Amino acid sequence: MTISAATKKKTVSAHQRHEKDSGSPEVQISILTERINALQPHFKINPKDHGGRRGLILMVSQRNRLLRFLSETHRDSYSALIRKLGLRK
Repeated sequence: MTISAATKKKTVSAHQRHEKDSGSPEVQISILTERINALQPHFKINPKDHGGRRGLILMVSQRNRLLRFLSETHRDSYSALIRKLGLRK
């Protein structure tokens, strides 16, 4: 499952550091979060889709690595992003 181009553009514009930013950790984490949230209903309907579940686990792992990097380098933007996305309760 993919997210639409309009959703991705809206997500990027909400989390970018400057006008042409499309690859900062904040943007990557927000895009991964959108993709992960889009996959949740699919796995409720298709519990035996193990190949897709593997992809989901890879995305969650990538997001965790990016969050760890952001927490070590830019602690204040890490805290703001966690609050904005509703992660780590």
